[in-house]
Amino acid sequence: MTASPAFDFHCHSLCSDGALSPQALIELAAARGLQQLAITDHDTAAAYTPQLSDQATDAQITLVSGCELSCLWQRRTIHVVGLNIDLAHPVFVRAMSEQAQARDRRAEKITEVLRRMGFSLELAQIQRIAGGGVVGRPHFAEHLVRTNQMPSMTAVFKRVLGAGKPGDIKAEWPALETVVGWIIAAGGMAVIAHPLKYKMTLTKLRSLLTTFVEVGGQGMEVITGHQESNQTRTLADLAQRFELAAS
Repeated sequence: MTASPAFDFHCHSLCSDGALSPQALIELAAARGLQQLAITDHDTAAAYTPQLSDQATDAQITLVSGCELSCLWQRRTIHVVGLNIDLAHPVFVRAMSEQAQARDRRAEKITEVLRRMGFSLELAQIQRIAGGGVVGRPHFAEHLVRTNQMPSMTAVFKRVLGAGKPGDIKAEWPALETVVGWIIAAGGMAVIAHPLKYKMTLTKLRSLLTTFVEVGGQGMEVITGHQESNQTRTLADLAQRFELAAS
């Protein structure tokens, strides 16, 4: 009996908020027996280098170009994973520049808010933690824990950076249709990321998927980390209903 193919089309590296370098991700993927891997960092494709492609080839892993892009739908932040993108396409290159600028503005605002709350930090410190990658809330949380201003990452998000907290600053993201358009223009497939993470009612989620399909979306994540079997069934049913590829 032939073993089922193993793949992961959504993982992050140190280029955004992941814990491993792109090279270490390839090594881990090989150790886990993956045949295909997409590194989908938040709003950056910096992980993809010729050297990484060579490493993946040596490990007999098909490296799928990818990126997780932030956007807005009905004033909610939604994440769309782009797969098989032409990373050198002018539309995608321009999109990455715009997303980086939006993240930079957001990081500046978060810094201002936390300083007004009495925390000690400079944006340059957070950027060093990010290691040259895009700055996200986990990097701010790590700084506050490292400097003993908060007891744990969990506490930081619960009190300061989580949804609805003072440091939960909304970035000036583009609209959903804009991001899907970028992905399609660059030859990629647009996939709704972690649909249950948005904590929508099923009615609201169906509305999101209706709009997503109308603007050209082609897939949705059905398996996203740890989830209950009934959640997987719900997402699989939605994928079938909207004729979306399951990722």
